[in-house]
Amino acid sequence: MNLVKDLFKNTGVLTISQIITSILAFFWTTLTMRYLEVADWGVINFAIATMGIASIFMDFGMSIYIVRDVSRNMEQASKYLGNMILLKILLSLITIFVVFIVLKLRNYSDLTVLISLIFGIQAAITSMNLLFNGIFQAFHKMKYQAFATIINSILLLSFVTITVELDLGIFYIALAYLISIIVTVTYSIKSIKKLVDNIKIEFDFKFWIEVMKKATPFAITSIFTSIFFMTDQVMLGAISGDYALGIYSASYRILLVFLTLYSMYTTAIFPIMSNLYKKSDNILKITFEKSVKYLLALALPICVGISFYADDIVTLICGSEYILAGSVLKILIWNLVFTFINGISDSLLNSTNHEMGVTKRTAIAGAFNFVLNLILISEFSYYGATISTLLSGLLVLLLNIYLISRAVFKINHSLIMDIAKISISTTILAIVLYFIRVSMWVAIPIGIIIYGIAIIITKTLDNDDKYIVKELLGKNN
Repeated sequence: MNLVKDLFKNTGVLTISQIITSILAFFWTTLTMRYLEVADWGVINFAIATMGIASIFMDFGMSIYIVRDVSRNMEQASKYLGNMILLKILLSLITIFVVFIVLKLRNYSDLTVLISLIFGIQAAITSMNLLFNGIFQAFHKMKYQAFATIINSILLLSFVTITVELDLGIFYIALAYLISIIVTVTYSIKSIKKLVDNIKIEFDFKFWIEVMKKATPFAITSIFTSIFFMTDQVMLGAISGDYALGIYSASYRILLVFLTLYSMYTTAIFPIMSNLYKKSDNILKITFEKSVKYLLALALPICVGISFYADDIVTLICGSEYILAGSVLKILIWNLVFTFINGISDSLLNSTNHEMGVTKRTAIAGAFNFVLNLILISEFSYYGATISTLLSGLLVLLLNIYLISRAVFKINHSLIMDIAKISISTTILAIVLYFIRVSMWVAIPIGIIIYGIAIIITKTLDNDDKYIVKELLGKNN
């Protein structure tokens, strides 16, 4: 059970860092949204979404591939770092130049182009940091990644606060992101030297081609994943304008806070799953099914609570100017369920060398999402983008179930029963919240108690779950 301890130790470190980051993100997001006009907030999010898609070509799936490969052979770490640093610099320069040309040809405003370029440089440095994070994950040393995340968050909040207090404008808001990541990657470089000796920049063209060839499925998957997650914002800004994008982005930003809960878990578990592949199929299956159970048990009550108090949350974080985002958030938050389960499913498929299946599935979902956005945004603006996101998430879930059942293993009946029990507990929570009609701050502790009691009544936690808890506490010896 050492792998279980490793998983929860690394998840715990990432959780602590994410809690700190989420708190700080609450403040810098609130400051930024209350400071900027809705349209300027739309410009910021257009730049982030555009460069988020472009950043895929800066990384080209290498970070994910390296995690899997180095997890199985840590002696390769120095070779990967020495070659990938230079390759990433070249890919980033080419990508930023291409985006600049496209934006100019599309006649975007000078402000939009400038802000996009700043976020392009920020995305390039972030992509480099992903390489270092991949090594941290492969070595199961998530503490360095966690500290880097905290450093970035503290700096970003500090710079945003200074910008708002001095009324420096949208340019310096963008600059705050750039300066923060520069300092963060400097810390990561120093930390990586503690794990890997003799890092030398290399130009091994044959090795570059080999890595890019093997990373291509991950790159294609990342492209379609970016289309899946970000094309709605790019298309919404292009079709409905900056104001509509500002409203949608406000609700999406709140969703992203909760999405980080699953990302830190999948970050910790992916190298473990990669290590388990071909070593213990049974433990790998248990790891996946328990992960689905725990992530779903976390996601469903969050969705219920947000649905009831979306307007209050939007007003608290964004201000009354964004009140229209409340109705969007009530619907959009349910994508959390799909994203949680699809995230752990992707980790399983990628760790078991079924990345081509993930690539094909993501291509189908990306195309489906693009067509839906094209149709629905034109008719329903940000509501259309919301519906498209949910339906696309559902499609990915169904395709993942098919892929896992066909290529990896059949889902146990016990997991289906666990899902049913969690659903019943969540329904009980929803009924209670509907009838008590109390303020959000009162509902939070009441909801936690009610949901906890429902979990106990439905006997959602079985003997295996209790064993895992005891193992983590060191009481099984």
